[in-house]
Amino acid sequence: MEMNKETLDKMTQMRLQGMYYAFKTSLESLHKESMTIDQFVSWLIISEWDDRRNRNIQRAIRQACFRHKASVEEIDFSIERGLDRNQVQRLAELGFVAEHKDLFITGSTGTGKSYLASALGYQACLKGYKVLYANTSRLMGTLKAAKAKGTILTDLRKIERMDVLILDDFGLHPFDATSRMNLLDVIEDRYGKKSTVITSQIPVGDWHDMIGDKTVADAILDRVVHQAIRIELYGESLRKKKI
Repeated sequence: MEMNKETLDKMTQMRLQGMYYAFKTSLESLHKESMTIDQFVSWLIISEWDDRRNRNIQRAIRQACFRHKASVEEIDFSIERGLDRNQVQRLAELGFVAEHKDLFITGSTGTGKSYLASALGYQACLKGYKVLYANTSRLMGTLKAAKAKGTILTDLRKIERMDVLILDDFGLHPFDATSRMNLLDVIEDRYGKKSTVITSQIPVGDWHDMIGDKTVADAILDRVVHQAIRIELYGESLRKKKI
């Protein structure tokens, strides 16, 4: 019918994609006939709601720039590496994000630190949180370039808005004076307000020396170490086990 075509056209123009496909489906089946008017309207609204939510989740996942396509459900607990299933399941409930707590995941290379951090970040995206994954040295390089261009405040505000910031491979490359101050700015902006997940091959006890400057290291670690949740992984590289 002409009226139905006009309705579909208007839904398209209004970008009501979920409602469009639901209404189009109803015209091609007997689904509409089995519902009251109230049920049909509710179905259209729910279809639009679900479609928008799914698109928002997919957008959040793309913008997070994860290194791994990871999920909590696919984490392997069969290998002995200090990973507690109950702890991971509690973390996946994201209470630590709601409470603005930080999480440290340390261990030797290949023990699954980045995958675990990404899986929790992915879970946060599914729950509607804004997440950013970043290799620490690359992020520091980006901030250094932004500082030279005079745009660093914009970059810092973007990072501050993230509900979860994942700093991967923390300390893998040495910090210079500019990177130390940029890191302090990032930590200071997020302290007590947002969650930061840090993965590192270096034990937390050695971070002070790794950061390099005593005063700056004290300022950074004082804000994150004492209230953070810690996971310490051990064992051989999982990559070797797959070969």
